Amino acid sequence: MTQDVDGQRHDRTALILYGSETGNSQEVAEELGRVAERLHFMTRVCEMDSVELNLLPQFSIVLFVTSTTGQGEFPKNAQKFWKSLLRKRLPPDCLRHVSFTTFGLGDSSYIQFNHAARKLQKRLEQLGAKEIYPRGEADERHDEGTDGTFLSWSADFRKHLLSTFPLPEGVAPIPSDTLLPPKILLGLRKDPSTDKSSQKSITSPSIEANLVAPSSAQDIHLDPASHAVAKPPLPSLDITSQDPKMLYEPAEDEHAKAPLSESPPCPMLKEEYKEEPEVVDLRLPPTNMLPLPDSHNVKLKEIKRITPDTHWQDVRLLTFYLGYEFDYFVGDTITIYPKNFPTDVQALIDLMGWNDVADIELTFNNTVVRNYGAKMAMNNVPEGFVPLPNSTLRDLITHNLDITAIPNRYFFELAANHTDDPVHKLRLQEFSSAAYTDEYYDYATRPRRSILEVLHDFPTVKIPFEWALAAFPAIRGRAYSICSAAAAGAREDDRYLKIEILVAMVKYKTVLKKVRQGLCSRYLASLQPGTWICSKLSETKPYNSWTLNSENKDHLRYPIICVAPGTGVAPCRALIWSRAILEHDRRTRYSDKLDRAVGHAYLFFGGRNKKNDFFFENEYKEDNMLATVFTAFSRDQKEKRYVQDVLKEQGSLVADLIIKQHARIFVCGSSGNMPKSVRAAFLEILEKWDREERPAGFAEALLADMVKFKRYTQETW
Repeated sequence: MTQDVDGQRHDRTALILYGSETGNSQEVAEELGRVAERLHFMTRVCEMDSVELNLLPQFSIVLFVTSTTGQGEFPKNAQKFWKSLLRKRLPPDCLRHVSFTTFGLGDSSYIQFNHAARKLQKRLEQLGAKEIYPRGEADERHDEGTDGTFLSWSADFRKHLLSTFPLPEGVAPIPSDTLLPPKILLGLRKDPSTDKSSQKSITSPSIEANLVAPSSAQDIHLDPASHAVAKPPLPSLDITSQDPKMLYEPAEDEHAKAPLSESPPCPMLKEEYKEEPEVVDLRLPPTNMLPLPDSHNVKLKEIKRITPDTHWQDVRLLTFYLGYEFDYFVGDTITIYPKNFPTDVQALIDLMGWNDVADIELTFNNTVVRNYGAKMAMNNVPEGFVPLPNSTLRDLITHNLDITAIPNRYFFELAANHTDDPVHKLRLQEFSSAAYTDEYYDYATRPRRSILEVLHDFPTVKIPFEWALAAFPAIRGRAYSICSAAAAGAREDDRYLKIEILVAMVKYKTVLKKVRQGLCSRYLASLQPGTWICSKLSETKPYNSWTLNSENKDHLRYPIICVAPGTGVAPCRALIWSRAILEHDRRTRYSDKLDRAVGHAYLFFGGRNKKNDFFFENEYKEDNMLATVFTAFSRDQKEKRYVQDVLKEQGSLVADLIIKQHARIFVCGSSGNMPKSVRAAFLEILEKWDREERPAGFAEALLADMVKFKRYTQETW
């Protein structure tokens, strides 16, 4: 079913470099790598930080793909590369032999939309590099997400490559229905002593009932009548149903629903969903710790729901303990690495027919050196991919492979090449094709089907275990803003550092009325107090520049304005309490270090209603918090009322804080309309309440200046 591809030309080379936090840029880079490979380029796809500048001129073309994080910054795995480009001693023409293009991924609700890709392009040109194709930019706010721009941009870029680097006579592009070989293949270690199948493993299958899906592919049968149509509709598989006809029967008026712009892809579950029983995980993921670099093991002290049990949204406050020798600062995040549940892992193993190899130690085999030579050599495991020592396939699926992710088009391409069923092959090929975008969105994206569910829908797909790294994306850590006070205020005693996070458990109902849970939410909800988990602490510089660990403590005297709907209050709580603790210490112990009072905090908090969504309400009543709180509860009155409305109501105060008192602004919460509306409110306030005669455009210029000097910080997700 899979055809090996040989004969790549050594005179055509492409280097695709990416900077990625969530994996989206990496996915785009890998797709561009396949585009180039089908045109007979020898390709290498890797993180920006894994190459040196002197390597770039050795390639025919270099493609840069990057997202923008924070305040116009590069992702962590691209920051070292970016700093190397900024070295002052670099000659202005040092990259004159580099031909490049860039593609940026961003969110237009951010003021510095796609800023990283734009400044990367500018700097490359300053160093003499030649842009051979115009920069592309994707916007997550687009109805079709990244695809809204990338599909057309990449198609045109392919045409440009063919014209700029024409193929020799007699050589044709590799057809799209020919599957390219993976860069890394899994194998089995031959030593029999490494066979764990006969050992009692903490991740071995259990005799308990599978609560997620049928335990084997034989439990699912296709309705023969479905083979009579060329393009049968594929609704979400009801994995609790025993009626095989449910596989291809469409949901009620599924294709008559509103377009994406009118019907959000995953409306949150706002009421008790009685048609589908609550899933209770009887078997939990194993407690093995991945050997991640720079990681810390933290102990769960407490997990407490802070919204009423009757409320549709489950928000929890989690408290972790970390060793006393560590520290963190305001705005820092903790990244938690979730795991797949044993029932899901066994379901995949059964569907793929991997039981005979699931508990044998694996080897990781790099095919690039064999095919192309040492110049293109890569690591034996994907970048950022850290398996357990002596990992088995079961270990890999449990700890490293995200089988609950929404499949991308490449997954459907790969699956289509590993089925012998002609109907399944046709449908999978359609989902992988850019020409069938609507079908792909209706089947995969809008109902948010997981990879595991797709494989249940297409039980004839049998992916060889050797291809697992190519088929499934890596589990990525989920970053949460720390909401507890930094520095001394976070220390529980002399032994522990306390870390608190506020988590809205991801549970929603799709357009097909299926209840979905986020992988990390499900994992966190399953944890018991006393459990140790793997985590990483990460610094968020914009907060630190103006708060506790700033070298110039004079900045602490300025007031702060925090705009924080919902769980966006998490980093603001840490900021407010940390400043309050510092002011208390100034008054009682450290008056010699801070001769001026810490500035007052003004919090504009928003939620649906006060009864259910007023997080940390009791804390705001404490005098030593040094904060004034204004609230906007959108559903507590007839007319909806949001944080931007309350800002305008307090316009005189807000304008005085910004213009006269030089306040710092922090906007935290959901991306999309909120940050845009809040910024518009600040502009309106400055224009209306400015008491002095100033030239037109003063408000816009002032906000732009605040952004430039990080006095206006936006953290949205």
